[in-house]
Order: sequence, then C-alpha cells, then structure tokens
Amino acid sequence: MVSQDEPTTTCRVQFLPADREIEVPSGTLISDAAQEVGVEINMPCGGQGRCGRCAVIVEEGTVRRHSTERLSADDVAQGYALACQTVVEGDVVVTVPPQEKIERRLDTSKRAAKVELPFPYTVHDQSLRKFVVTLDPPSLQDQTDDWSRLQHELSRRYDLEDVEASLPVLRDLGPALREGDWTVTVVVELDSWSRPEGPPRLIDVLPDEQLESLWAVAMDIGTTSNVVWLVDLISGEVMAQKADYNGQIARGEDVISRIIYASKGEDNLQELQRLVVETFNGLLKQAAEERGISLDQIYKAVVAGNSTMLHLFAGIPPETIRLMPFITVVNQLPPFEAREIGLDVNPAATIDCLPGIASYVGADITSGVISSGMCEEEDKLTLFVDVGTNGEMVLGDCSWLIACACSAGPAFEGAGVVDGMRATAGAVEEVWIDRQTYEATYRVIGDQKPRGLCGSGLISLMAEMFVSGVIDKSANVNLELPSDRVREGEHGAEYVVAWGEKTHSGEDIVITDVDLDNLMRAKAAIYAGFSILARSVGLTLDVVERVLIGGAFGQYINVEKGIQIGMLPDMPYDSFHFLGNTSVRGAYMALLSREMRDRVTQIGDMMTYLELSADNTFFDEFNAALFLPHTDADKFPSVTSAMGGEPA
Repeated sequence: MVSQDEPTTTCRVQFLPADREIEVPSGTLISDAAQEVGVEINMPCGGQGRCGRCAVIVEEGTVRRHSTERLSADDVAQGYALACQTVVEGDVVVTVPPQEKIERRLDTSKRAAKVELPFPYTVHDQSLRKFVVTLDPPSLQDQTDDWSRLQHELSRRYDLEDVEASLPVLRDLGPALREGDWTVTVVVELDSWSRPEGPPRLIDVLPDEQLESLWAVAMDIGTTSNVVWLVDLISGEVMAQKADYNGQIARGEDVISRIIYASKGEDNLQELQRLVVETFNGLLKQAAEERGISLDQIYKAVVAGNSTMLHLFAGIPPETIRLMPFITVVNQLPPFEAREIGLDVNPAATIDCLPGIASYVGADITSGVISSGMCEEEDKLTLFVDVGTNGEMVLGDCSWLIACACSAGPAFEGAGVVDGMRATAGAVEEVWIDRQTYEATYRVIGDQKPRGLCGSGLISLMAEMFVSGVIDKSANVNLELPSDRVREGEHGAEYVVAWGEKTHSGEDIVITDVDLDNLMRAKAAIYAGFSILARSVGLTLDVVERVLIGGAFGQYINVEKGIQIGMLPDMPYDSFHFLGNTSVRGAYMALLSREMRDRVTQIGDMMTYLELSADNTFFDEFNAALFLPHTDADKFPSVTSAMGGEPA
C-alpha cells in the first residue's frame, strides 16, 4: 500500500509472449494490469487465490506475493506467482503460460433430439402478435399524423386500444408506411406478466405484409453453460438449439467466486455482465444464421437462470446474495427492452426473466418444476433436484412445495481437482476398476487420449474405488494394496487413473486424497440437503416416490454410482428420471403460453424456502454423510449388498 503522503510510483509491466506493455501504479495486481492491456488470464476462483490456475512466471523485476497457495517452494523459486494475489513493485516482465481453453464448444444442434411441443398450441395463445394494416394515404384534406392514423386503424380493425410506442419505433414508422405503400405489418405485444391488462406495445413496423414468421427465444443462463432455443411462434416449434460455455467462467467457476469478483468494483460487475451477454450474442447469431433470419426479427426472450446469474445478466450488484441474511436485490425482474443490456435481438424486444424464490433457489428451479411435469401428478411425492455447482432441490406433491439449496462447490464441474476438467473432448467420463488387480479402464469423451476427469467420471471413479477397496469409507487411498497405481504423490496418497504414456499431456492422470475430500464434501452436501428437506416436513427419504433430476450435468450421472457414493438416495433405479436441461425447457413453455407463464409465478409463490445455514441440524446431517456411502449404512442396503455384505 502506497502512503497518501508519497508520490505514486509508476511501473512498467511487460507481458510475454503477447509482447504487450502497460504502465500501472506500484501495488497494482498483475491480473488487473493484464486485464487493462487485454492479456487473458483465467481466474476460475474469481481472484480469491484458491485455485492456482492464474499462475504466471515473473521473469524480471520485483513483485510482492500476498499468497502462494497451490504453489510449491520450487514454483516460487522459479518465479511463479498467482496473478490475482501478486502486486508489482517495480518494472517487471511476466510470462503468461498458455491458458486453459474449452477444447470442444457445446453445439446441441447436431445431437439434440427435436423438441416436441409440450402442449397443444396456436399463435392466438401468444401475447406477441403480428397484424397487417392498410391505411388511407394522407392528403391536403386529411393531414392526420401517421401515428394517430395507425392507432385509429388498429382500434377499428383489431380492437387494439391505446397502443403505445417508443421513440425509436416511431422513427421507423413513417419510412415503413411509405415503403409499403401504406400497408405495414406491425409487431405488437398485447400484454406481459407485469401488465396483464395491457396496454398493447408496438415493437416494430415492417413495410408490406410479412406474416410468414414470428421469432422469439428461450434462454437459460447456467453458471457453466448458456443455452438458446430459437422458436417460431407461428408454429410454436424450436427451430434451432445453441449452447456454449458461459464466458464468465474465466472470472469464477462458481457463483460465490463471481459474486466476490463483481464486488471488487463496478468495472468487474460490468465485465461479468458483458461476458455473459457476449456469449448469448454469439449463440443468437449462430441460431439466426442457421435459419436465415436477421437478429432484429427476434422480438422476445424468456430467460431462466439462478439468482446470481440473472443479477449479473441484468448488471445488478449481487453482493447481498452471499452476505447474511442472504437476500437478493430482486426475485422477479420487471420486463425490460433488449437495448438496455445490449442483447443482439430487436432492440425493442421484451426480455422476460422468470421469477426466482431466494438467493440460491432461482428461476432455473421454478421453470424446472414446471417443465419436469412434477405438478402433473399432484398426489405423487416427488423430489426434484438440479445438480451443479449448487445443489438446488424441491420436495412436495404440488399441493405444497419446499425448496432449499446446498453449496456442492465446483468439484463436479472438475474444479478443485488436480486433474479435473469440464465435460469436453478428452475428459474421462466413466471408469471401471478390476477388484482383483485394481487396474482401471475408462471411457473418454471424443474417443481420444484422456486429458482429465469430468464430473460424471469423478462420480464413477469414486464409486469404483470404494467398491473395489482402493479407498476406505472415509475416502482415504489404501497405500497397502499390491498395485503400483496407488502411491504417495505431491499432494498425498493418490491413485493413477491413466498412465502418462496413454494421456494427451504425457503426464499421469491421478486422483488424490485432497481431490477425494472435495468430492466427499460435495456429495455430502447434496445428500444432507435431501435429508433436511424431508425432515423439515416430518418425512424421511424412503417415502419419496420419484426423483426427477434436471440440469445438463444431471443427465450424465450414473444412478448406480451416485447411490454407491451416497450422493443419491438408495431407491429403485426406475424411480429416477433424468430430464436434461429443465430450465430452458421451462422458459420455452413460458414463452409459448400465458397460462404457463402464470403457472411459473404461481409455483414461485407456493414454494417455501428453507435456508440451510439457519438450520441447526444441517451440520449434523452433513457430517453423517461424510462417509461412504453414509454413517448409517441402513440407508443404503443396495450398497451393502454390492460390497459383499448382507442387505439391511
């Protein structure tokens, strides 16, 4: 910290291999200097110094390291420093190693099944409509202005009263009327959830008759991935599906990291807002090009996402979400126009963000409940869960619903694990271990040399290690086994999943005791959440009749393995139903139907939120679940049987 009485020293920072330079005040973080000069340094933990993945090499000059977590003494001696924890104190030269890149972009168009209409649909159910209007041309005898003339005809022909228009739309009105020889197609939003009685709002004016299509999008803002479904509202069909990783990942892999990053200054908040909007703009462009339309033909977006993601999408400071008593700024955002956030659709298009419940149960869950069909059988006790960096869950039969969220952390996304990675090409997604030889075989996404372990692979691996005896009930690696796959490593005991000669990097892919501890905590948090939710209404998990699992990650979980590690309750396999991305599907349903949009709001109003941090028994349940599969083995009879014991 430079004293206010002393002049600030200016330091020159040179970044290699980009060969970019910038002058900054002494005491500036290397990460901040890199950001200013446009050098990309990933900070998956949001600049907290926890992940170690923003390590750079200080080749020359003086720096001060606030933290060296995840750096060894040899690393520091070689000049390594965490960019988010190291300040410059003089002229320095910094080498930025190649940054982790997403090897395979998510593109659902070629592999996703066609989305079926969820219910009978007609465009007349829509709040967004097109109307053709032909006006009498003005004359010296009738000098009524264009706007009044249009309002009158809409009232006379379509019974649309008091139609409103913004200044940008009025600017287009005169040219469109004259280009169309006084025949125009108007795009009108009849109502919205915030103004169910109207008045109608004019969104666009097009010359001539243009009734062949009416475009909108359903969007899901996931912490890890973003999804766009392009919908033709004439037919109601999904015409293109696009997905990609959320650009915010470079500034935090979980919501807490991003909240912390955003709280460090307005520029950071604006950066996170820009990153997610840029991700969506790229997806919207791809979808529009696939269907041969222009972006300004998209007139509405219905958006689902967790509470933090919606705050960041709208540019609303999210700090209060992580601070006791854990309150959002807003659970139901009012509709706003696309121009307000720079989304590349028609500038006057309505952006309708679905309602959330609380800080950690957001619109992805309210829309998920609707799209899961949970409320179609109102007498069936159901557990709905969205497994991700947060484990959000809802229990009930839709005459009542109670929800909670537990912080599973980013372990199931591959973060916090030495050889963890996202579910991209090269990720090990399934593992089998021979019980006699302790040798591993595995399946890799993309059928190539393995690069690391993704979430589904980690669950599979942990379960196989447990049932084969590689780890004990506390998830400690047994170093006494007669196998060279178990050994003492840099981070403690570890198991070699893939030998270096068979991997992409040439280095062994391992899982360590530290990794297993992170996974144990993640699975324990999820199961403890289930248990507390049931107990809060006087029930136990064994009375649950079905488990609906949403989320992009959820569909890849192997039920058997999930039960074996004690993450999922021990129930018959046919009780589990994997639904994929229920969040975007719920947004799609709300886009198609006023009734479904109202139903999402009703679900939100009905749902009771249970704050686990305020529940004194959560810690006990969490500790009980820090065991494979659980401290109480009677809860997991199928696992006891698989281990060679007698089922309870």
